[in-house]
Amino acid sequence: MTICVADTTRIALAESEDLFHWKRLGLATFALWHGIYLADVDDKDASLFPVAIPNSSGKLELGMLHRPLFPGTRPEETACQPTSREVDLDRESIWISYCPPVLKGREPDRLGRFTSHHRLATPVSPWERLKIGAGTPPILTKHGWLIIYHGVSEAAGTGSDGHQLCYSAGVMVLSKQHPRVVRYRSVEPVLTPVLPQERDGTVANVVFPTGIDRRDDLGTPDRFDIYYGMADNRIGVARLDLPDHLPAGADADSPAAKV
Repeated sequence: MTICVADTTRIALAESEDLFHWKRLGLATFALWHGIYLADVDDKDASLFPVAIPNSSGKLELGMLHRPLFPGTRPEETACQPTSREVDLDRESIWISYCPPVLKGREPDRLGRFTSHHRLATPVSPWERLKIGAGTPPILTKHGWLIIYHGVSEAAGTGSDGHQLCYSAGVMVLSKQHPRVVRYRSVEPVLTPVLPQERDGTVANVVFPTGIDRRDDLGTPDRFDIYYGMADNRIGVARLDLPDHLPAGADADSPAAKV
């Protein structure tokens, strides 16, 4: 099993057979994108698809969701800007990148490079006005690849010079055949900080989804347990029941955000 972990600046890779013993594989590496060297850009909120997925040309490769933190796009910085500000579509979004599968037995310093980068989704709804980022690893469902992602806005009732932030969570479903295509995206958040444990803690007003578990053990493959951070102080779990059909009219991306 291979997972992505992120510190405050860079994405690193590690692998484990049992989730107790880990082998570090080094930092994820990225090719240039339009002259921008992504390896020099802070990056976090990363997760890997559990299987090879079709890239933009249909070739099966390793896919990663991540959120490059370009200068000027942190919530603390964008919160100081007017509500009517224009979102920089290339710099304030969830991205998807691809690389050839890593060969078994390859040395850690010979990791594959992510050479294909595409903008996946950009902030559009009020609850995610300041920033969006990935959350749970993608999991394949009958509707496509399901992820629970996070969005950041200013907390209600915050003073003009306080800029207190609120982290909420939404649902996104990507096409199984073309994971760059967003089939569904919730206009409203599905999880917001309302409990005392979510509103008060190390960082106030935060629900941050990180883990997902399909409850096949209960005979309910359309039920998922979502594990999330509560005010950066506790771990909570929420239940998500997948509907038989995706709701209509919930494509929250503006036409200008399409690639």
